[in-house]
Amino acid sequence: MTPDEAADLILAIATRQDRAAFAALFRHYGPRVKAFLMRGGSDAETAQEVAQEALVMVWRKAASFDRARASAATWIYTIARNKRIDLLRRTVRPQIEAEDWLTVYAPEEDDADKSVLAGQTYARVKELMDGLSADQLVVIRKAFFEDKTHTAIAEELKLPLGTVKSRIRLALGRLREKLEKDAEE
Repeated sequence: MTPDEAADLILAIATRQDRAAFAALFRHYGPRVKAFLMRGGSDAETAQEVAQEALVMVWRKAASFDRARASAATWIYTIARNKRIDLLRRTVRPQIEAEDWLTVYAPEEDDADKSVLAGQTYARVKELMDGLSADQLVVIRKAFFEDKTHTAIAEELKLPLGTVKSRIRLALGRLREKLEKDAEE
């Protein structure tokens, strides 16, 4: 399959949701993406799963493909690489409960002053987070407690990426401002 043929298939998917074009693209790139992922260290089962997720993303995001910016192969392999990174992030890092995040990072020493300070900080940050708007709280929890990328949050909440970034920035600014004010007092 030539680069132009692959780009034409993606265009057909984007404009007409052409299933035959998608099937042809899948037949050609499915095994290649799987092999690419396996060369990157994934086992066969994981590589197959990620390859399928990546090609489903090609179906969903075909309208965003721009042949002037990248070839079809580059675009598809980039999607696959990003899906693999997302999977690694989900599996490598333990899930942290939003309610217990500070206790995970609290000092393990038996110093009573530090324990009291950690408890006070936990309570204050929890109180400040409860003071955020619902929109800000949702994106903060997804970004910091669910360890999701800004792009993943935007897709999940069906919001523009800029909106997600703005909400996170504003929420962190509010928290920082209040904590600095507390420190001054």
